[in-house]
Amino acid sequence: MTIRILLADDQPLVRSGLRVLIADVPDLEVVGEAGTGAEAVQGVGQLRPDVVLMDIRMPGMDGIEATRLITGGPEPSRVLVLTTFDEDEHVYGALRAGASGFLVKDMAVEDILAAIRVVAAGDALIAPGVTRRLIADFVASGTPAAPRRARPVANITEREREVLTLVGRGRSNAEIAADLYITMATAKSHVTRLLTKLDARDRVQLVIIAYELGLVAPGG
Repeated sequence: MTIRILLADDQPLVRSGLRVLIADVPDLEVVGEAGTGAEAVQGVGQLRPDVVLMDIRMPGMDGIEATRLITGGPEPSRVLVLTTFDEDEHVYGALRAGASGFLVKDMAVEDILAAIRVVAAGDALIAPGVTRRLIADFVASGTPAAPRRARPVANITEREREVLTLVGRGRSNAEIAADLYITMATAKSHVTRLLTKLDARDRVQLVIIAYELGLVAPGG
């Protein structure tokens, strides 16, 4: 099955470079491009891509608002944020808007292609250590934190709270299993139950919830 991709970036050179890279991969196909957030939203409506590679800083409607509209639509595509880590302080907002993960523009080609496949498969890109660092740096940057959401946390068990804390630290299921001396299947079951109980779309949202609830502190 071919994964259909929409490239959303205001720099034609970036889009052209990504298109060339993806053209050589049999299971990936670029079906459209957008230079603004509004064009990205329109392109999703017309082309129905599986994944949108979304830049943050674009003229007019930015990538965060475009992500919110795309993921909240009747037939949403998965959004994978494309950002320059050293300059962009809006990753947290993009994840809250519904993005399933992020890419850093200087990542290795193999990592970019793998990330597209992960997100297209319905999972979230939550590389251990990387997402943790992004969110921690964003919170520590001095930008006002978003208000904490009211979450039904009273019905999670103490073990699930421990698992949520580890997810917030960017730990994989295998690492959670090792930390808590449980099997990986049990760790996966705990994560699945947390997704249901906390009404979270994916693992990225669990990370955000862990920060919002104060279970994980920036740099902690």
